[in-house]
Amino acid sequence: MQPIRRGSRPAAIAGVVTVMAAAVTIATIPAAQAAAGCRVTYQVASQWQGGFTANVDVTNLGDPVTSWQLTWSFTGGQRVTQLWNGTVAQSGAQVAVGNAGWNGSLGTGASTGFGFSGSWNNAANLVPADFALNGTRCNGPVPPTTTTSPPPSDALTRAHTVGRVKLAGDGVQYTWPGISFEGRFRGTGVDIVLNDSSNDYDVQIDGTTVATLVTPGRTTHQIRGLTAAEHSVRLVKRTESAWAAGEFDGFVAAPGGEILAKPAARTRQIEFIGDSLTAGYGNLSTTRDCSANGGVDRNTNTDLSFGALTARGLNADYQVNAHSGRGMVRNYNGSDPGTDFRTSYDRTLQNVPGDVWRTPATWRPQLVVVGLGSNDFSTAINPGEPWTTDSLVTAYKNAYQGFLDKLRAQYGSGTIIVVAATNLFAQTAQQVVSDRNDSRVRFWNLDDPRLDRLGCDWHFSRNDHRLISGLLTDYVATLPLTW
Repeated sequence: MQPIRRGSRPAAIAGVVTVMAAAVTIATIPAAQAAAGCRVTYQVASQWQGGFTANVDVTNLGDPVTSWQLTWSFTGGQRVTQLWNGTVAQSGAQVAVGNAGWNGSLGTGASTGFGFSGSWNNAANLVPADFALNGTRCNGPVPPTTTTSPPPSDALTRAHTVGRVKLAGDGVQYTWPGISFEGRFRGTGVDIVLNDSSNDYDVQIDGTTVATLVTPGRTTHQIRGLTAAEHSVRLVKRTESAWAAGEFDGFVAAPGGEILAKPAARTRQIEFIGDSLTAGYGNLSTTRDCSANGGVDRNTNTDLSFGALTARGLNADYQVNAHSGRGMVRNYNGSDPGTDFRTSYDRTLQNVPGDVWRTPATWRPQLVVVGLGSNDFSTAINPGEPWTTDSLVTAYKNAYQGFLDKLRAQYGSGTIIVVAATNLFAQTAQQVVSDRNDSRVRFWNLDDPRLDRLGCDWHFSRNDHRLISGLLTDYVATLPLTW
């Protein structure tokens, strides 16, 4: 195992264009593309000292167009800093927003939308009043004053949550990787209210990823231009953030739509416990050195880890409670002495000492897969560490037995626990299972000669996670599970 290396973070999220400093160039729209009228709704979604986010919906009231550009002038010293679902240029007070590659076509009466983060330095964050679509002034109503859309009453009321979360006002906070929120809505779009400057997320509509949000910060991300029907939406956290909590504040329907009852929980439940190999560390990379291709964060997607793939294939709800660099008793290269994986396992928020996750009655996994040991044994014991090779093995075995006792007490005698290992520590882990003499605690070696370990720092690649998922699915089929 190699030490964790965090990549540098880009200035803007995927699909976001940073405002250009050069003069705005207003594209000349061919006559066939000219709009005979439009209606714009401009809404300030949130506002704080010096900053704000806004959502803009535009309806084409004229002939169909295959591309569009919306222009306006600010009057309150505002500047667009990030924008999604379109491209943007600003010079002074003048702003021009063009369509993204997927939302350029607007039929008569059709609507689309985009959102942006901005700054302001005047006495009032005034709403623009001179919108034009493809050069034609919009003749529909524009709100005369700034407004703030009401937040969802409770993020959990309308969203099915997968993973450990903690209530925070009307929203929830979390740190573990792979946390996801699933919802249903009727209409042509949905907003995702989020506050997280540390993590990356995927947004999925009807099972297809439509956006990747890279450290989005405080935002209301809009999805627009969908067919007027019922849809599913899923927000999933791709990266690890043991040191910082993200916050999800709910799904909000686009104008004219509604959020529907949340999806039902799945009857099958699996918990995956482990380190970076379980978390999917660097799994999107095709080179072991990720310093030149975005770093570890940009190349990590827990939603494509072997655990997530296996659970979805079995139609199971799941938790990925994994922490890179942590071992059962010893962390990678002896780092952070006095702590180990067990230090934070009981927490909802890994970085909050004393925090405790109150296991809900609804979470009773029939299967728990534990993969801890790579960090205990992958590096030589350093001078000053309190172990010899033999005493480390003994401490590992004793701690593992205590951890299995905890899981058994937490989830009951019916849960099957699989102790997973690579060849590095397979013999020691298998001895833990043998010493326990419990038919519902099993050993599984996940190593395979076909693994290429081309992920960052010699971790499993995306192909490796697919391979391991297939092997694990076959293994699970042999277990006496009562789903």
